[in-house]
Amino acid sequence: MCWATSQRLSAASPDFYALAIARGCSMKLVTAIIKPFKLEEVRSALTDLGLQGMTVTEVKGYGRQKGHTEIYRGAEYAVSFLPKIKIEVVVAAGQVDKAIEAISKAAKTGQIGDGKIFVSTIEHTVRIRTGETDETAL
Repeated sequence: MCWATSQRLSAASPDFYALAIARGCSMKLVTAIIKPFKLEEVRSALTDLGLQGMTVTEVKGYGRQKGHTEIYRGAEYAVSFLPKIKIEVVVAAGQVDKAIEAISKAAKTGQIGDGKIFVSTIEHTVRIRTGETDETAL
């Protein structure tokens, strides 16, 4: 059980977040930008880890590859933004390395444009239906 259910600290208290980290109840948002055809493999890899729930968004962007050119009906067009998939999943801090490894293995093609993974800290989570908080809300 996470600290939030056993402590009577206000979120405004300076000890609130320090206590969360000290008790190992911090959560992380893992955001991955991947190639669209790798979505099912990544979803399967995360499900195999026991992670439940994720948000998937169709996005467009570019990195070092800076887009590419395509020929359509004899005319050449510059495609600046490439279609990608953004996956967001919130995990307990202790599961971050496993999630990163699973995403990396499943999404890797060895080609340019395989994507990126970002990790951010989540301060607080609430399940709207039940009022559960933090790790119990995941």
